[in-house]
Amino acid sequence: MEQRPLMAEPIIDERVIEACQDGDREAFRVLFEAYKDRVFSIAVYSFGGDEGAASDVSQQIFLKLMTAIAQFRGDSAFTTWLYRLVVNACIDEQRKRRRLLPFGESTPMSKVEDRRPQEKHYARREVADCVQAAIKELRPKLRMPILLKYVEGLSYEEIANVLNCSKGTVASRLNRGHQALARKLSHLRGEVVLGD
Repeated sequence: MEQRPLMAEPIIDERVIEACQDGDREAFRVLFEAYKDRVFSIAVYSFGGDEGAASDVSQQIFLKLMTAIAQFRGDSAFTTWLYRLVVNACIDEQRKRRRLLPFGESTPMSKVEDRRPQEKHYARREVADCVQAAIKELRPKLRMPILLKYVEGLSYEEIANVLNCSKGTVASRLNRGHQALARKLSHLRGEVVLGD
């Protein structure tokens, strides 16, 4: 999966948001175009690369946003408020899916098929798939801070605002997430060379 550039600055101004709150469809189109990639990015990483699930959740978020935007009061940055919607929608969808999965079902991991001429490419792909699968297995409380920090490039303070918790809680969850990922990915030690 191609990693998207980090996008932490606001993209649109208050006038567009106010126009959306007044029911202006063109303003909502501008809002959608400005944030669709950010919403999809969080969703796709949240679902371990499942673009279908991410697309479904992204659509649900923007449909909900059409009515929920009237509730935005400007107490926080619009992106913070939007990320809260995304995080909550992803967590809700994962809970729903967990209830529907048969006992014992797991996500298959990719394997390197042949390490001949393109050995480094396949090795990188395998590592990326393993990391993505490990992140997907994290509990949402640990997964979301990891995604917001390393995929979206948010600061601890921004993550705290999105998750509605303290910066200390963010640091704690990131630390626990790092530890869990280190355990899950310990089999990769020696597989990754810095700079590759």
